[in-house]
Amino acid sequence: MAGDYTVIALYIATMIGIGWYSLRLARTRNDYLVAGRRLGGFMYAGTMSAVVLGGASTIGGVGLGYTHGVSGAWLVLTIGLGILVLHAVFARRLVRLRITTVSELLDLRYGGRTSAISGVVMWGYTLMLTVTSTLAFATIFSVLYGLPTAVSVVIGGGIVVTYAALGGMWSITLTDLAQFLVMTVGFLLILLPVALGETGGFAGLSEKLDASFFSFGSIGAGTIVTYVLIYGFGLLIGQDIWQRVFTARSPRVSTYGGIGAAVYCALYALAGAVIGMAAKSLYPDLDNADDAFATNVRDLLPSGLRGLVLAAALSALMSTASGALIACSTVSTNDILPRLLRRELRGGVGANRITTLVLGLVAIAMAMIVTDVVAALTVAYNILVGGLLVAILGGLLWRRGTRAGALASMITGSVVVVVSMITEGLLANEPIYYGLGASLVVYVVVGLATPRTPESVMAAWDRRVSGAEPEPETAGRDS
Repeated sequence: MAGDYTVIALYIATMIGIGWYSLRLARTRNDYLVAGRRLGGFMYAGTMSAVVLGGASTIGGVGLGYTHGVSGAWLVLTIGLGILVLHAVFARRLVRLRITTVSELLDLRYGGRTSAISGVVMWGYTLMLTVTSTLAFATIFSVLYGLPTAVSVVIGGGIVVTYAALGGMWSITLTDLAQFLVMTVGFLLILLPVALGETGGFAGLSEKLDASFFSFGSIGAGTIVTYVLIYGFGLLIGQDIWQRVFTARSPRVSTYGGIGAAVYCALYALAGAVIGMAAKSLYPDLDNADDAFATNVRDLLPSGLRGLVLAAALSALMSTASGALIACSTVSTNDILPRLLRRELRGGVGANRITTLVLGLVAIAMAMIVTDVVAALTVAYNILVGGLLVAILGGLLWRRGTRAGALASMITGSVVVVVSMITEGLLANEPIYYGLGASLVVYVVVGLATPRTPESVMAAWDRRVSGAEPEPETAGRDS
């Protein structure tokens, strides 16, 4: 165990060290929030892969493989699908807009302020995503080292909050790149082949597991469709994902770097399902499927390698948690606090650092209360997709959409999703169907019944989409 502790301690020290180093890079709000919009292809692909493959993808993905076999890969496959569509269809346009939040896009497209609704929905989604990723630390530490949940959450959350608050998107980007490399080595190149070897390869799995574990459809068509709607579509519009898109140096970088990240997600999905199947054949009676990952690590790997694979899991969790945290901070300082205070925030990077720190402490406190990673993440994505998907994609694809229609669809979709989760259950498939359907109908009906978006607004939108530069940030905001 001493070797494991040494590896993990070195990893944690490296993450915090990168945060301190990034202090000198994050001198303006543009640096702090979108890494100066200067990322090249490899760095962009690495950070995009790291942010989307978090606790649900690693711990939850292996757990789904333990329960459903190869079809458990669908959760992460739909995440990859969302990344693919985002970058093949929309990323170039988003980079040219040179915005910082999703609400800014809605304001530009429809005219007037929309952040009272869109900002609150996005804030709730990013905060809950931070909470679920932080909570996943507890699963690893409690199984491997017997630490109490509260201690595990404080350790993991404290590390993430420290480096995220220090350097903002620059520290997150640099740590993500390191985490991407550790994830690749630990998860794909060490744990996967070792787990397969212990079971006798695919031939050994086929002897010990039911045939349903080798069917891509055994998880159920309804669940697969729900994953596509929640996670695939959710990845199209999440602030945490868009904020990474905004870091790209050019539209071309975002497109090809993002497609590379989507391919990596597919590989990660299949690897997680196979690791879960191996755990099922070796440990068929685990009380909690989410313990499958940590049990494999604990029992199959020698000291040192065990620490490296644990660091890989921590990498996946930290990258998603830090990305969601900086996104939540950005929505707070750009869309919500100025509206509540009725004035623009002053203090530049300092205000963002304080906001990130406060929200990180809130997320740590909430993670001590939440108990189900996948359920909490499903709630967050249900509200995000049901509330905002139609208004965002409608604005990008349908010129007849109006601000009244967008606001009505956001309110209706959010309310229907919340009510449906209460009546049908948090993990039921129906809430996202009902929410999206109601949101779409309201968006179209109200849009057609209200005056068109003014030509001046559409002209300004067209100029920005074509790549025209926005007004420069003031010195006061960058100070």
